[in-house]
Amino acid sequence: MTEAVARPVPGTPCWVSLMACDLRASEEFYGELFGWRFRRGEDELGPHVRAYLDGLDVAGLGEIRKDHAFPAAWLPYLATDDADETSGLIRDCGGTVGVGPMDSGQGDRVAIAADSAGASFGLWQAAALPEQPAAGRPGTPVWNEIIVPEAMMVTSFYRAVFGYEVERLTASQSDYHTFMLAGRPVCGVRGVGGALPFDRGSMWVTYFAVSELAPALRMVDKLGGRVYSEPRESPYGSYARVCDPDGAPFALIEMLDPRDAVERPLRDR
Repeated sequence: MTEAVARPVPGTPCWVSLMACDLRASEEFYGELFGWRFRRGEDELGPHVRAYLDGLDVAGLGEIRKDHAFPAAWLPYLATDDADETSGLIRDCGGTVGVGPMDSGQGDRVAIAADSAGASFGLWQAAALPEQPAAGRPGTPVWNEIIVPEAMMVTSFYRAVFGYEVERLTASQSDYHTFMLAGRPVCGVRGVGGALPFDRGSMWVTYFAVSELAPALRMVDKLGGRVYSEPRESPYGSYARVCDPDGAPFALIEMLDPRDAVERPLRDR
């Protein structure tokens, strides 16, 4: 049984969850790729599991209802002290709220929303979050970023809803902004022009750490996933964008220093 930890500052990415077309197949894929083990969830929330490493929760996996034509996707959840109030702000600022807010057990309240560019994310008003593995450990999420045609499309939205300070990357020609809370980077937004990856629109992408990138990419291919990009170098390690057999996009990064997961954003790419 995992211990609960204090609630994070509102706006901080605090959890990631996969909405899968085939939950059992997703368990097999991510279990092999990351070494995750799984616990079954409560039935009233539909088929879902918690993934864990060494007994600590690392991600959630749920199954998309057969009558819903949603694509499989990873969603980062952003912390909030009041899911209903934040949902109202999202609507007021040009976003949408597609699910909830609703109670999810143990005093938690959640919602699934989309920003002003259509990128989906979750809200989590948690009584207390489960203890999670140290950031930077292989198999854990280490960074989240929004992919949009132009970063300025969403910076005002997130500043208004979550109070982010916005820092623009000026060291290169990249259209990259980092969202900060109390001087600490928490997530980023990348403008890519018309080159949106994964043949989808604007979206959030979660980066997971791996011990070695090349074997991890071979494993993705072997397990029925797809490698979308050649490995690229960054100051924080080599990374590549991939998707699972359901088509859910994510990224893998072989971090040079796991401390980068909490001390510096993975942005200079």
